[in-house]
Amino acid sequence: MPLARPVTPAARSSVSSPSRDGQRKDARHPILRGVEPHYRKTRKIDEYEFLRPYKLLLPDIVTSETQLPRALDLANALYDAFERKGYRVTFAPPDQPLFRAQIEEREVPEKDRKYARYSCGRIWAPHRPTVAYIGEVPIGLALVEMSERVTLRYFKGKYVRDDSAVVKAARPHQLVHSWTTENDVPSGRFRLVAYAPRRDVEWSAIWQETPKRNLSSMFPRIVKELEAVVPDLKSKTAEAEAAAIRKQREWAEQQERWKREEDRRNADKALAQSREQLSEVIQKWSAAMSIESFFREAEERLADVETDRRQALSSRLDLARSMMGTLDPLEFLERWVAPDERYRRQYPDE
Repeated sequence: MPLARPVTPAARSSVSSPSRDGQRKDARHPILRGVEPHYRKTRKIDEYEFLRPYKLLLPDIVTSETQLPRALDLANALYDAFERKGYRVTFAPPDQPLFRAQIEEREVPEKDRKYARYSCGRIWAPHRPTVAYIGEVPIGLALVEMSERVTLRYFKGKYVRDDSAVVKAARPHQLVHSWTTENDVPSGRFRLVAYAPRRDVEWSAIWQETPKRNLSSMFPRIVKELEAVVPDLKSKTAEAEAAAIRKQREWAEQQERWKREEDRRNADKALAQSREQLSEVIQKWSAAMSIESFFREAEERLADVETDRRQALSSRLDLARSMMGTLDPLEFLERWVAPDERYRRQYPDE
């Protein structure tokens, strides 16, 4: 079945928000006011690519430059459909763990992806998701212009659609040095993706334009369908929160086990080091007692040596003593570090 063509400009006017409370017909939803210039202030893009605005705190709208006015009209009609039911549409609060889902922009997903130059282009995403609060339940909303796979021809220094008027009007000799390639390009048709903005809750729903129906006509039904899934989302959220609490508790218990194991390892290591040092102290003590015994006996024997020789030997004995350093075994014992001095147990009850 052939793909639907982009919605015509005439259809675009039908998505403008109705006036409420005497407001102007072109009045925008608060998060849409004044945003159009920010979308147009984009990073460098080639023709047939989506806008990539520098500003990241913008409503979650992915669109090409030509479809930007209609995208903003659609978003305004969508947000108003929620607001009329008393449901607030806003940016996700920065202090809540709400995240944007992975959004598929291809109208008909292929096995490969050929978006932008070299088929490796990135689609813009906002810094924070746009969410509608149905009661206390947040639902993420992403309005995405879909891409379609088309044939592009390199002609007169740039890529143009092979089915465009400029290619059809070209003479045969003008196409001799041209070539074609396939790319995913913005289609002019939009898709709405609603999703649970929690990483631990798996849920999403998609609505997209068809050849016979534009997206704006679906908004009242979409709001009703989302109202119907709120109880299921509440249940899934409660299960996810309970699982997160269990996981946190298990993680805390594992951390406690690791700490106790580390405490035992450190205590065992301190005990082994103290034993090793004590063994060295005993060896030094033994050596010191042996040396002390040697000097004591030498001094006793000096008493029986003649005066001249005794003076010479006495000087040598003093020199020998000074070279040996301390011989007091108690000093070795004072330098010994006991296990509790090396490491104090955090869990002494074990």
